Amino acid sequence: MSFPDDVRRNDPYGWIEPAAARLLAASRELVVRGEAARISDEAVAQIMTAAIRLYYAKSDGEERTFRPIAGRKDEELTATELLCAVSELLRALHLGPMELALFYRRRPDEDVYGDGAGQPGITRGQP
Repeated sequence: MSFPDDVRRNDPYGWIEPAAARLLAASRELVVRGEAARISDEAVAQIMTAAIRLYYAKSDGEERTFRPIAGRKDEELTATELLCAVSELLRALHLGPMELALFYRRRPDEDVYGDGAGQPGITRGQP
């Protein structure tokens, strides 16, 4: 759910929207320059925790999913970056690939977006 800008102006959490865009841009610059070490491990952990918490709350509370990564396909993240983070996230809570496989589910919006190759998705209930 998104709100008009005039509503966010009076929202005590309205600062998050512009901060998120600035954070994404800053992360790009830091990585390109090889200066990611300028940001503490604790700060990165706090950012990831906040992002995961908000994603879960929005997708579960609004009963929908949305693309959790900025950009299209691998514009922002490579598969290596993503899998490295996912592996460490699982390890942090003493989970493994088996728990991930048990929880993994088909995205509800696959019917809308298809298989990513320009082909329409399979409608629910069809093989």
